[in-house]
Amino acid sequence: MSAADADAVCHDELEAARASGTDKPVACLSWNTAASGAGLRANLTAWPTPNWCDDHGANAQWYVTRFKACGIFPADLTVHDSRTGEVVGRMHYLTVAYAYSVRDDKRWAYQVQLEQVSSSGAAMGSSGSGSGKCAGKCKVHHGDFPSQPMSQTKDVVGQFFLDSTIRATPKGDKGEGQASASWKFTNPAWAGPTNAVTLPTPPVRCDNDLPGTSKIGCVMPNIPEMVYAKNGPYPELAKHIEYAQNTENLPGKHGTRRYLTRLTNQTKITQNRKKACPSSRHRPPGKQCDEYPFASTWQGASTGGGQFSWRMISATQNEDGGRALKNFYGYNRIIEKDKFLVWIK
Repeated sequence: MSAADADAVCHDELEAARASGTDKPVACLSWNTAASGAGLRANLTAWPTPNWCDDHGANAQWYVTRFKACGIFPADLTVHDSRTGEVVGRMHYLTVAYAYSVRDDKRWAYQVQLEQVSSSGAAMGSSGSGSGKCAGKCKVHHGDFPSQPMSQTKDVVGQFFLDSTIRATPKGDKGEGQASASWKFTNPAWAGPTNAVTLPTPPVRCDNDLPGTSKIGCVMPNIPEMVYAKNGPYPELAKHIEYAQNTENLPGKHGTRRYLTRLTNQTKITQNRKKACPSSRHRPPGKQCDEYPFASTWQGASTGGGQFSWRMISATQNEDGGRALKNFYGYNRIIEKDKFLVWIK
């Protein structure tokens, strides 16, 4: 709900209260993106949010990794005299929102934790409660957001578990789901509950399309990066990729949007490998032909239109580096045409 929408709802509720003749005040909720995160307390009573969640402050943005999403969203509860419209109470609070998925499970989770920063007047002694739902390829498996008193030492917490509704078979099914939590506040001194505010998660992609497993898994909308270090276990491989990215201007470099996209068709992968590294290329003893972009990407030598780099490198490094890439695909649940980058450190 935007600030304008919240103001409109509050105005309507004030008018309705005046018409009913009640003396009880009317309370309204709204987001407050200008607030500081200085009031965020450290003692989390529900699931512990990631340490990086509060590094950015309460700036009303989602921060997303491949399997976690977190953000801190400032909001206000304002209580108005039903006759004059005068503000007679105010509470500033922070919504700490945290969602996480699992690489090999169709169930994912969403938690919101409402943390009071300050409260005065008729806003004091309020309780919050809410509900959750899921749109798209998902449904709420179970959730809990009961009425809970709000204070400086007591948070209001809602937790929900969502199930993907994509099919387990045939292989290749995938789809996105987006959970949302809504909540209101009540107080015996008010004419009625506040308007509801809603906070959706980023979309979550679930699939049964990962090569090598039949398990459904779910990921957040994050583009992962494969890391090779020049002082790591595959220095020759890392140096070749660095050359290909920087000198040959090939895609996939960290810090750019020239992504690599995964290719899973084994026939096309073989065609990429044969074009970049045909058997006619002489292999010195202990060396193998390494190609970039990887044969397992749509930017490979054949499927990518012919722009590629090759180099003879240590056979051990080439094989071990290839296994590391395969593990990266599996760990991050990178399926057909998923984007990723390669970071050379």
